[in-house]
Amino acid sequence: MLEPVVGTAITGATWLLTGAQARWLGCGPADVQRVYFANHSSHADFALIWSVLPRALRRKTRPVAASDYWEHGAIRRYLIHRVFHGVLVDRGHISREHNPIADLCRALEEGSSLILFPEGTRGTGEQVQPFKSGIFHLAQAYAKAELVPVWIANSYRVMPKGLALPIPLLCSVAFGKPLRLEAGEHRQDFLDRLRQSLVELGKV
Repeated sequence: MLEPVVGTAITGATWLLTGAQARWLGCGPADVQRVYFANHSSHADFALIWSVLPRALRRKTRPVAASDYWEHGAIRRYLIHRVFHGVLVDRGHISREHNPIADLCRALEEGSSLILFPEGTRGTGEQVQPFKSGIFHLAQAYAKAELVPVWIANSYRVMPKGLALPIPLLCSVAFGKPLRLEAGEHRQDFLDRLRQSLVELGKV
């Protein structure tokens, strides 16, 4: 099959472009089910996280991505469906009838781990935006997965908004201490706690 070759090529190209290395600060690369939640400032973000994971974990880890971007064009569709096996979210049609949490839970129930960006959209890289409530509802619906903060350093300079081609710059990907939704924890308290864990990780 061609897809493993393409995946290996993307991993190699990502390393050549960014020199990205994993910094396992709060946990190790264990074979446990996780939701990796990260800051978001570049289209290269999930590729960076995916590429620094050990191969065995990479095979089980699926990015959560916006369908309006990844369904645009044959190459993007091929990459997100055949190489990354992404779980696509239609950001323009979220309702009770079209609830993306059900799709994410289905992927978790199948044994996958997930990469997602709770800010919901790309920022400038200067600060972490407030988290959307999706990760709270996911933690409620599927409590077995660890929630691991991931800080991506410098990716907003590699491929900022409006730039078609990436700029070679050193990046790093730091993995923090796993978290879980606590019993009786209110939504905003939970979102603030997860966001703060990401902010603090970015200072290490």
